[in-house]
Amino acid sequence: MLGSSALAGAVFGALLVLVAPSLTPMHRAGYCAFYGECGRNPEVNMSLVPSNVPCLSNTPARVATRTVLNMLRSVCPELVRGDNETTRVCCSLGQLVALRLSVALSGTVLSRCPACARNFANLYCNNICSPDQSLFTNVTRIVNRTTALGRPQLAVVEYQCFYRRDFADASFDSCKGVRLPATGGYAIDTMCGRYGARLCTTQRWLDFQGDKNNGLAPLQLDFQLVPNGTQPGDGIVPLATKAWRCNQALSTQEQPCSCQDCAESCPPVVAPPGPPPPFRLGDADGALVLCGLLFGLLALIFILSLLFRSRRVKKDATPAPVPARAPGCATRLGDASHHLLAGAFCRWGTLVALHPVVVLVVVVVVAGGLSAGLVTLQLTTDPVELWSAPGSRARQEKAFHDQHFGPFFRTNQVIVTAPGRPSTSYESVVLGAKNFSGVLSEEVLRVLLELQEQLAATTAWAPVSGKEVTLSDICYAPLNPTQPGLGDCCINSVTQYFQNNSTRLAMTATQADGKVTGTVDWRDHLIYCVNSPLSFKDITALELSCMAAYGGPVFPYIALGGYPDSEYTQAEALIITYSLHNFPRHDPRHEWVLSWEQRFLEVVGDFQRAHRPNLSVTFMAERSLEDEINRTTGEDIPVFAISYLVVFAYIALALGEYTAWRRVLVESKVTLALGGIAVVLGAVFAAMGVLALLGLPSSLIILEVVPFLVLAVGADNIFIFVQEYQQSQRAAGETREQHIGRVLAQVAPSTLLCSLSEVICFLLGALSSMPAVRTFALTAALAIAFDFLLQMSGFVALLALDARRQEAARFDLCCCCGVGKGGPAGPGAGLLRPLLRRYYTPLVLHRRVRPVVVLLFLFLGCAGLYLALQVPVGLDQELAMPEDSYMLQYFAALNRYLAVGVPTYFVTTGGYDFSSTNGTNGICSSAGCDADSLTHTIQYATRFPNVPFLCPGPTWPSPPPPGWMISSTGSTPPAAAAAFTSLATTLGSSAPPPVMTPPASSASKSRGARRWRSSSGSCPGSSTTAPPCSAPRAAWAPTTRQ
Repeated sequence: MLGSSALAGAVFGALLVLVAPSLTPMHRAGYCAFYGECGRNPEVNMSLVPSNVPCLSNTPARVATRTVLNMLRSVCPELVRGDNETTRVCCSLGQLVALRLSVALSGTVLSRCPACARNFANLYCNNICSPDQSLFTNVTRIVNRTTALGRPQLAVVEYQCFYRRDFADASFDSCKGVRLPATGGYAIDTMCGRYGARLCTTQRWLDFQGDKNNGLAPLQLDFQLVPNGTQPGDGIVPLATKAWRCNQALSTQEQPCSCQDCAESCPPVVAPPGPPPPFRLGDADGALVLCGLLFGLLALIFILSLLFRSRRVKKDATPAPVPARAPGCATRLGDASHHLLAGAFCRWGTLVALHPVVVLVVVVVVAGGLSAGLVTLQLTTDPVELWSAPGSRARQEKAFHDQHFGPFFRTNQVIVTAPGRPSTSYESVVLGAKNFSGVLSEEVLRVLLELQEQLAATTAWAPVSGKEVTLSDICYAPLNPTQPGLGDCCINSVTQYFQNNSTRLAMTATQADGKVTGTVDWRDHLIYCVNSPLSFKDITALELSCMAAYGGPVFPYIALGGYPDSEYTQAEALIITYSLHNFPRHDPRHEWVLSWEQRFLEVVGDFQRAHRPNLSVTFMAERSLEDEINRTTGEDIPVFAISYLVVFAYIALALGEYTAWRRVLVESKVTLALGGIAVVLGAVFAAMGVLALLGLPSSLIILEVVPFLVLAVGADNIFIFVQEYQQSQRAAGETREQHIGRVLAQVAPSTLLCSLSEVICFLLGALSSMPAVRTFALTAALAIAFDFLLQMSGFVALLALDARRQEAARFDLCCCCGVGKGGPAGPGAGLLRPLLRRYYTPLVLHRRVRPVVVLLFLFLGCAGLYLALQVPVGLDQELAMPEDSYMLQYFAALNRYLAVGVPTYFVTTGGYDFSSTNGTNGICSSAGCDADSLTHTIQYATRFPNVPFLCPGPTWPSPPPPGWMISSTGSTPPAAAAAFTSLATTLGSSAPPPVMTPPASSASKSRGARRWRSSSGSCPGSSTTAPPCSAPRAAWAPTTRQ
């Protein structure tokens, strides 16, 4: 086996030497392959960090000057072998300066893991400055150039680098786990081109570094990984210097990479306990078995008691009379209180019946006055205000976050699919074969561009502010928050890979890839960008940026949905997300954003109808949920009215007792039924008015539920009182008013106790901390109390007037007409009483039916107990939507296609000392941070996503950003600052630095609130809500807010 490996290695080395022309004839220790600078590469049209290419020079290495040596100690310390007399290098001062800039730029991404940053820097230090450069370097292509002084030069534009595979693999392994806190992804995502972190390998990683089209490499590097134990031949010795593992410290003064960036550094973490398994007894549902046993036990006890009682009755056919016992203290007290209440209600009923008109006037005035408080009624529609207690932990934490960082963005989203549209195959010259779904076509993308252009031009009139609102007035603009233009607005969509520019979408170019030449277009650019969304320049001949027009990245799992695994080009849905500022409700700008969102819904609705034959479009705005709930309430008003009419008709028909056809209009109770309904509505309006005067806000739930609740209670009292009066015979010498008082004395005490118990129950419900429940319970309790008071006054007066009318044989509703004097021929017959007396009561009280009824109710009670245990906790938004709501289609598309979870913030409150080293180490996540720091603890939780439902997400501290700190003070090193200055100069305003130095104002405010962000709900690949923007305000524009 060893012989065959050596033979294979020899063949491999010979082939490498033969296939490439050698411009480095001498491969010897102490010799260079190139040296110095020969200007720009004529084959590179654009570079984000412009640098010169080296000059061909297969000569001995130069002795480092003092200046070069001092810089070499800071940039490439491993190459320093003594003083300036013994250290030799193959790079000039100019090359070393450019190398320092490049190392600093990569260090800002990799410096969280010192071992990775050092290994990556060593690759380029050896490539450019190693004194043994010619041993592992072979120049393959040069170009002739002439200096300004007319001196000819040979500029190197391509060369080979030979690395030992174990050395290259070790370097790659130390970097593959390093994260980018700003995105929650891996740093390798930005360093592996179209492959991204998921498909990246050592060879692909190095190939991207050496690709002159990546926007950073000044020339083409061909990395050759030589298998272990083999030699390429021709004097070439593969580079195989030391590579640190990510869990190794570079020195005793430094720390290894953190757990977040290096799995080998993670301590063993005990998995948190998962949710308890469902309660089961064998293979059966445990709750069902227990409820069944409970029913069986109760049924058995009931049946045995029946058998025992029947035997006792048969045995004692003639039971002896039981002597009456003297009433106890509780009975005497109850009788006394009942007599006292009955006497009071008798006198009160007689008084009201004597003066019904006066009582009605007083009742109308009082109820109307209390109802006038409705003019100050405040309706609460915000779900947070309705269902979250002000004193709850979640509410307090949200209030703290909103106070220091502002409310979270308002999300407006459009999801577009193309059902029935066939997919296509595409053979990319550079990127290989890919399948494109039907929705990912140029035609659909242009339609989406038209929609976005229309929305960008959309304006809305805000009547209160008197302002014409544009998108730039309200959009979230992370890179230009002070004076944003339309191009600065944070809009995430797949067309942002082309900066929402139709010209770039239509671009094509001729691409040569080895011996194959073809045409590249928007599909090649899209394939590249979905795998490398942080790239400022793709590797195709198009040379387009993947960054959005506003300057931030567009992650494919936000702009695309419904894709298998990570095959983004097979996505079934395109998602457009507009992020708008969420101004507080008292801010005048809140009206601006509401007005623009209304126009957004209108424009997208028109777009949906126009493209319905070809595209399926679902959409929502932040205001949509409240709008649809309000619309539901408005549509329920007819239902509300019809329900009251049905109850009114039922009361009017059921209260009447008819003796003859000619007296139907006399004995009907339409007026009394109307009065009963008016009493109920008066009680509801009075209760709501009183609470509105007290400053207690109401809700739509109260408007819809409380009137029906009080109507049910009030209707019972009406039936009891009226029918008791109808069945009661007037005593000899008793006046009508005294008769009404006596009947009221019979029913009012029980009605009082019933109403009092209901009021107490609702007042107990008002102890709930949930605002919606508390307000509902208070309104219901006060409405029931007012209903009782109005029935004991206003309705008694109405009954007295109705009795006076009926005795005068005058028509109902038209008391001016009648049938003449004379009472009814006999007792009247109601509609329900004969049915109950003749059929229902005898059936239910039959000796064989009674046990069946009891057993039925026992069964229903146990079944209700079991079903109550099956009720899921939570309130699904979809349940609050009407059946014809466009939001239901949106929720369905959201759950099916979107692949990220809702954002979750971890906020440190004021008082934490960020200025100290211990304070910083307690929250950060890079090398040197505490193992139990805040961000490390969050990282540990993400290792078990099915328990806390957290995924590794963007770490967005604000400010200063300790999760990104390279030093404990949070400042960016000078070399990195210079690198960003150079990068910003090249790119203009569209290059957000991955690390930012805190503003001067934050230096004196180190004890402020900070926040970190993760994703909650599900990792990419499942279906929950998406974060609206890929870049937070704190990450791109750090400020300190106290």
